[in-house]
Amino acid sequence: MRMWSVTPAALDAKALVACWRESLLAQAVLLGKTKGYVHHPQLTRFRETPDPVVSIATFLSYVADEADRRGYHFNRERIVQMPDPSISIDVSDAQLAYEWQLLLIKESQRDTKAYRSMTAMPVGCNPLFRVVQGAIAPWEHVLDLDALDELSVLGSFPRH
Repeated sequence: MRMWSVTPAALDAKALVACWRESLLAQAVLLGKTKGYVHHPQLTRFRETPDPVVSIATFLSYVADEADRRGYHFNRERIVQMPDPSISIDVSDAQLAYEWQLLLIKESQRDTKAYRSMTAMPVGCNPLFRVVQGAIAPWEHVLDLDALDELSVLGSFPRH
């Protein structure tokens, strides 16, 4: 499960669809409708908000906005609460940078043309998040990005 902190505009089609689906799963978990994923670390930042369900609904709405811009049809009726654009969740600059590097490595495997254009993009975040100075989030399972990058060059980077 990966609910990207980076702007949905930076996600390729596969990543955007995966983010939507995994965020819908997160919504179900936060509503208590699943037995699995209840301790998933990606849910921590949503659980730490005053209203986790509204927070994930707001996140989903921003993902759906990007889908709309691309002409995709994500069913907004699956978002169970009204989004609240006035809320924000802090994300550290280090967390955002880590996720950006992880996304670049994944993209280098999927689409080299898109990867090249991404390397020229400024790093942006999902509008739900507010960037603050800090370290990578304690809930993040940090991977050795240098090792992953070497694996991607060899073509053995795991595809999702």
